Amino acid sequence: MKHRTYTLLLWLCLPWLLLRLRWRARTEPAYRAHWGERFGRYAKHLAGDVVWMHAVSVGETRGAEPLIRALLAQGRHLVLTHMTPGGRAAARQLFADDIEQGRLVSVYLPYDYAFAVRRFLRHFRPRLGLIMETEVWPTLLRECQRRGLPVVLANARLSQKSAARGRRLGAVMQQSAARLNLVLAQTQADAERLKTLGARRVVVTGNLKFDVSVKAESQALGLRWRQQIGQRPVLLLASTREAQGQQEEELWLQALQNRDWPQDLLLVLVPRHPQRFQAVAELTQRYGWPTQRRSSGETIAPQTRLWLGDSMGELGAYYTLADLAFVGGSLVPLGGQNLIEACAYGCPVLMGRSTYNFSQAVEDAVQAQAARLIDSAEQGAGLALQLLAAPGELLQMRNAAEQFCHLHRGATARTLETLERERLTLQ
Repeated sequence: MKHRTYTLLLWLCLPWLLLRLRWRARTEPAYRAHWGERFGRYAKHLAGDVVWMHAVSVGETRGAEPLIRALLAQGRHLVLTHMTPGGRAAARQLFADDIEQGRLVSVYLPYDYAFAVRRFLRHFRPRLGLIMETEVWPTLLRECQRRGLPVVLANARLSQKSAARGRRLGAVMQQSAARLNLVLAQTQADAERLKTLGARRVVVTGNLKFDVSVKAESQALGLRWRQQIGQRPVLLLASTREAQGQQEEELWLQALQNRDWPQDLLLVLVPRHPQRFQAVAELTQRYGWPTQRRSSGETIAPQTRLWLGDSMGELGAYYTLADLAFVGGSLVPLGGQNLIEACAYGCPVLMGRSTYNFSQAVEDAVQAQAARLIDSAEQGAGLALQLLAAPGELLQMRNAAEQFCHLHRGATARTLETLERERLTLQ
């Protein structure tokens, strides 16, 4: 596909994009706001040496936190762009002080139309662009190159599935990858796949998500919950998702329904996306187990068997509470969610076989005996109940999880060192 064809298709998609925003706003009202930003119109400004960083949604924003804090500590001002309301909400939570003091602005990245991209670049006038993980927008990169704005793909990852999709896009993807001044890959396998798509300068610096610090306030909240429930065993289903008509929550509920739970077991469900909170709450009601919702603010009652974690920004607290966690997006074909955060909080992990988003991290965690893979929720339920009845084995996994994270830290320092070596530090 040539860039002209890509541009034509994008213009043909404009009515669909507007309809999609309205449709998403039905379940997530935040999609109704800031439409102007999606077409390059902004109210806020930044002064000084501006670095632009793009972090699509919640996961990328939280994963970028160590690098963002390091850049802020250097005196940079950051414009942090997202594609989802969840990403903006995560930025407001993580960087509230910096936003209030005018060091950081959190906005939407415009859609990939030349007029919108040019407005964005004229408005903020960044001197360096950092795109997190996998987002490559052809028009955006072309306009950055025309302005002489260096752009780095940081914490870059590319699964085999995404690489195959990129190759199908042909010339437009090859040109876009070649326009990147530098690619900082998570693993050597990611680096090799990115090179096949046309990236010219690729350096392996590791995964920034290992550098995300454990939040003391999250630990304190999780420990308060633990005090409420005493010695009850806790199984957490974290970042659960739905795909191809299958809900991971239901797969687990069906599997557990066929087994004898310990009478005092607390099952905690934390769906990945807030728009699914209500649907999951309705699903749990069909099973008839005594249920509470985190959003009620009520203390967990002794008779409660299922607790729905319908809250944002508290995943670290849930991991602190749990004895064992299943990390979702892995029993449905979505590539898995981030198990690194669970390990950082010392929580042993179970995952399904769909892990291409974190393939190297999952492989390393399994080798370190911090995580185990399961083929189904039925197998997972059996293994979970077995582990919860073996506190010594769980303790070994907990220690292995913490050690696993400790051994893989350092990507932030390597990223900054590489940027400086490549003379991309604004000095």
